[in-house]
Amino acid sequence: MTLTQGCTTRPYSSVDFETACRHIAAAGYTDVALFGNTDGPAVCSDSTPDYIASRRRIAADAGLTPSMVIGGMKVGEAVEAAANDYFKLIDAVAAVGATFLLDCGTDDTERIDDYLAVMRRGAAHAASVGVQITMKPHGGITLTVEHLTKIHEAVDHPAFGICFDPGNIIYYTKGQRRPEPDAPAIASRTNSAIIKDCIVENDTPEVWVNPGEGLVNFPAVLGGLVAGGFMGPLYLECVAQGTLEQINRHAAVAREFVASILGKG
Repeated sequence: MTLTQGCTTRPYSSVDFETACRHIAAAGYTDVALFGNTDGPAVCSDSTPDYIASRRRIAADAGLTPSMVIGGMKVGEAVEAAANDYFKLIDAVAAVGATFLLDCGTDDTERIDDYLAVMRRGAAHAASVGVQITMKPHGGITLTVEHLTKIHEAVDHPAFGICFDPGNIIYYTKGQRRPEPDAPAIASRTNSAIIKDCIVENDTPEVWVNPGEGLVNFPAVLGGLVAGGFMGPLYLECVAQGTLEQINRHAAVAREFVASILGKG
């Protein structure tokens, strides 16, 4: 099966966006997820039209589709203000040409009702401009798939889905939770997924490892997602760090590793 493979700019956060895009394209990826670089953030609610247009142009010049942007709700604000800001963020995501707004929930578990209120309104606005919100496990209110499922059911909108991140399942539970059984359980709710591994040493988790070299069983995770109807896309978020040349090699190998798994399906 062929699923779109993109790469986030996170492994290339130490360089500017143009450099990151060139290397991501050279590693064989077709899509880029904007996570921020040395010359500025991804795009956000207060990004200027010129800034958004420059991000879109830089990606296109590298032969990449800027299909995902990381962003989130301003949790400290009242619901009305937070929703209006989130609408602006969604509009910026649409303007840069992306399909997905990657949301990380909030660590403030006491604000879950406010978060749900903003996401319900945000999902409706996202649908009107052709954007999908995709929420990943990130601790707090999105610690486990049960948390993700509860929020997904509460928002209850086709423009709001789950981004399955197997490395984060391990990272935020310090290895107490495994992503493999969760993949088929969450697949029908999943509209994007992250390629990220994780190790845990002395009760300390670490995600800067190459996919396939940590605790995540990627054949089981990807197999479970696909069997449950998941159709992509996938985005590489972390590899082992090093020189730019080493990161390039890790990113290319990660893409081939995932392709080899999907090719066996």
